[in-house]
Amino acid sequence: MTMAHDSGTILVVDDLPENLDLMANILRDHYRVLIATNGLDALATARRHAPDLILLDIMMPDMDGYQVCRNLKADPRSRDIPVIFVTALTDARDEQAGLDLGAVDFLHKPCHPEIVRKRVRIHLDALNQSRALEAKVRERTEQLEHSRVELVRRLGRAAEYRDNETGMHVIRMSQTTRLLAEAMGLPAAQSELLFLAAPMHDVGKIGIPDGILLKPGKLEAEEWEVMKTHAQIGAEIIGEHDSPLLIAARTIALTHHEKWDGGGYPQGLAGEAIPLEGRIVSIADVYDALTSVRPYKRAWSSREAIDYLRAQSGIGFDPGLVPLFIDLLPQILEIGDRYKDEH
Repeated sequence: MTMAHDSGTILVVDDLPENLDLMANILRDHYRVLIATNGLDALATARRHAPDLILLDIMMPDMDGYQVCRNLKADPRSRDIPVIFVTALTDARDEQAGLDLGAVDFLHKPCHPEIVRKRVRIHLDALNQSRALEAKVRERTEQLEHSRVELVRRLGRAAEYRDNETGMHVIRMSQTTRLLAEAMGLPAAQSELLFLAAPMHDVGKIGIPDGILLKPGKLEAEEWEVMKTHAQIGAEIIGEHDSPLLIAARTIALTHHEKWDGGGYPQGLAGEAIPLEGRIVSIADVYDALTSVRPYKRAWSSREAIDYLRAQSGIGFDPGLVPLFIDLLPQILEIGDRYKDEH
């Protein structure tokens, strides 16, 4: 009963061999037909072969068709497979019970071959249309997500170009952010999300006047207060969205200057009240800023920067993350060599 066809695969479930033979004869010229003689075999076959449609008898020993349907719909591997009940039951309540369980249709025994083929074709056409629509939606979603990633990168570079000639800082610190996220055991998808969102950490600098942002000396108290507003400005530029990428980017922009002891800005958060995204990016950002030339400072050596991180562990930075960061230093130095500033 396994002649292959491009039109689809049908699983026929019935405890009577003559009923299986009848249905297979009706369908085998157009579809690949699989058979199961009881509920347990039906569930195993559905999970193993993922048929396009199931024709399911109701009156079977041990496990009836209703229970088989319940189990199919409760399993993520089989819940989306359309089920057509095939039964000699004629009471409308039986049909309603099957539809309530998620069946898409009923066929009543004895089955007329043309009606069987037409009903099967209708539901497979609907399934194929649904799959085509899902593929288009998935493709469109991927395109939108790609656009979001590009937007985040471009805005991050735009902000960085205002106080860094090459914009390599955002590349280095985002690479380091991913390393640190992985080192602390975050799932790969979450680590990648932080890598993509990190370039937006200083997007709020777009709103800081050049006279303050590019000042070659120490800022006055009033100027420093203006500079600190870039975190809130960044959060406002990104806005509130349901995209995980933009949610992470906004969180990073808003919280990467918070300090473990509560002495940071803009909200004065402390300890684990600071979102993990902000705590991770804070270390990656500060280390790279310290080891880079700025209008107001020379580039620190890696040793000087690491000594600063150690001194600020439990004060400015998460004390659980600082040792992990230091252990990553060989890889971080390699990133620095690969993405050097061009002067």
